[in-house]
Amino acid sequence: MTLPHILKKTAGLAAGMLLAASALAHDDAWLDAQKTPHGGQMRAAGELHLELVLDREASAARTSTVAVYLTDHGGKPVDAKGAQGKVTLLGEGGKREIALQPAEGNRLQGNGTYVASAALKGIVSVTLPGRKAVQARFTPFAAERSDAHAGHKH
Repeated sequence: MTLPHILKKTAGLAAGMLLAASALAHDDAWLDAQKTPHGGQMRAAGELHLELVLDREASAARTSTVAVYLTDHGGKPVDAKGAQGKVTLLGEGGKREIALQPAEGNRLQGNGTYVASAALKGIVSVTLPGRKAVQARFTPFAAERSDAHAGHKH
């Protein structure tokens, strides 16, 4: 093997390792350990991070706000202008679908009825203009349940 050939193979291997490491750095466990800008739960979805923010006091008796903040993997806000989105919430009271509309800056927002509970699960779908749709799954209040139990001893 020639030196240029060895260097080319080594560079390719190093690039592959960096890509694999960066993908692992943004798994759900890593994202759950991060402090989020708006107090929601963050998930990676394609080239975006989606932060789902729900009302912690939400109940079936009233309409509550749902917000999704868009950022790139470096934390830089991604403009929501022209974006379309939907949140599907599964929990007490069954399945709820809430349409999201662009609000100011990097926020999509909608309103609907849902019950804030540790069992609530969500699926967020977002399509930015000229891009493929991305989707992520959330358990927005499950982490709070485990955090509240962390200091408890049996």
